[in-house]
Amino acid sequence: MISRRNIRVKVMQSLYTIDSMSNEVAPAEAVRLLRKQIDQSRKLFVYLVYFVSEVARYSEKDALKKASKHLPSEQDLNINTKIAGNELLWKIVEEPGYAAACAETKPQLMMDEELLKKTYQALAQSEEYADYTEAQSRDKKSEKDILEFIFTNLMLPNENFISHVEEHFINWDDDAEMMNILMLNFLQKPGSYNFNEFVSREKWDFAKGLLETTLEKKEVSMELLKPKLKNWDADRIAALDLIIIQMGICEFLFFETIPTRVTINEYIDLAKEYSTPQSGQFINGILDNIHKELSAEGKINKKTFKNSTL
Repeated sequence: MISRRNIRVKVMQSLYTIDSMSNEVAPAEAVRLLRKQIDQSRKLFVYLVYFVSEVARYSEKDALKKASKHLPSEQDLNINTKIAGNELLWKIVEEPGYAAACAETKPQLMMDEELLKKTYQALAQSEEYADYTEAQSRDKKSEKDILEFIFTNLMLPNENFISHVEEHFINWDDDAEMMNILMLNFLQKPGSYNFNEFVSREKWDFAKGLLETTLEKKEVSMELLKPKLKNWDADRIAALDLIIIQMGICEFLFFETIPTRVTINEYIDLAKEYSTPQSGQFINGILDNIHKELSAEGKINKKTFKNSTL
């Protein structure tokens, strides 16, 4: 479900956490930490899908409440509940994997009912919702677009919603961009997502291998790196930059199916997003320099496997 780039982020975060620990971390413990990082992301994704679905289904609850008034108005008796029958919504809700994930993670226990109500009210007052409910027919695009609107326009920009999520998921800041991409892709093709396999076996092997190799080959990486730091104060280099460089070097040397240019570009992007404003340029210069040195020495050997999804 998650991409190779997401995997790199999770490995990077795990390595940073390990680097911050005062005690030495055993390889098995490092792998457990990585697994926990990935599982937290899975739980966060399940909750976001759950919140979107509950906003859409709230129309029926709202209609029932207003119809139960002592003296309901004509408007109270004619609440449009079209969205509660959204075909994409029910495709998601009735998917066995999603139901199992909800049974396991229990997102309902984290739900803020007042926030849910206000999000639905914002939806009901929007032009997009009016256009959706006024349409006489259903089509796949409009069914998807209204759920996407809930997530993109009503949840993500809402400071109260973000605070609510941060309260339950400490990984929100690190995962926000990944969750946005995952959700939009999920709404496009919900049937292609397996909630019980957030990470495929092949990608888990890549994640575990990258984590273990970066830890095991730290001295090798630093030996290659130190000569390139003549004009830099090593003590002032961001710890995250050092981790990113070590990961890049390990991909050069020990991951023969990943092209070196892909490795360099991926880690430049991660440095720009997660480290300092100068990190992208710094990482680019260092990795490119090390790549040229290793290539000249014939130490980089890459193979192509057509069936590899890494």
